[in-house]
Amino acid sequence: MPILFATASRSSLDYWWVLVVRGVLSIGFGLVALAWPQITVVALIALFAAFAFLDGVTSILSAIRHRHYGWTFVGGILGVIVGVIAVVWPASAGFALIMLVAAWAFTRGIFDIAAAITLRQTLGTRVEWMLIVSGIVSVAFGLFVAFWPLAGVFAIVGVVAGFSIFLGVTLLAAGLRQRLLHNRLATPRA
Repeated sequence: MPILFATASRSSLDYWWVLVVRGVLSIGFGLVALAWPQITVVALIALFAAFAFLDGVTSILSAIRHRHYGWTFVGGILGVIVGVIAVVWPASAGFALIMLVAAWAFTRGIFDIAAAITLRQTLGTRVEWMLIVSGIVSVAFGLFVAFWPLAGVFAIVGVVAGFSIFLGVTLLAAGLRQRLLHNRLATPRA
């Protein structure tokens, strides 16, 4: 078993460069998102439009195939309409998406606060306060995005860009570490 594991490890170490390429691409995406946040927002809206449209088409086809013209069919038509609206009026689609994020953050925060209060006997004081603070932050973020949607869009793009850069750095570091291990295993010992 150890020989098999060593062979598998050496084989996987041969592909260290894949992690490096993924890391560089992730860092590049993050930097582009920071440099041109408008393009990032447009790309997100385009992805949403494509998803809504294709989801709608597949729902319609499934409903027709199974001869079930109920909620699946109606949902499919709605998906196609939303996808087309997102392409024709991208600003409206962007606004709707940001309001959805705001509503999610606000609602999630309320539920976190309620859970902390309800479970205060079980969780303990430290966990309860951490959950309450995370709920308050989530509610505040939701309200911030709802009242200043344009700033909210750019804040979300900034978070996506920051995550992408962080991910890229960690992938790059992992790839370089894997290369070092690959070179150590490839070098014959004297």
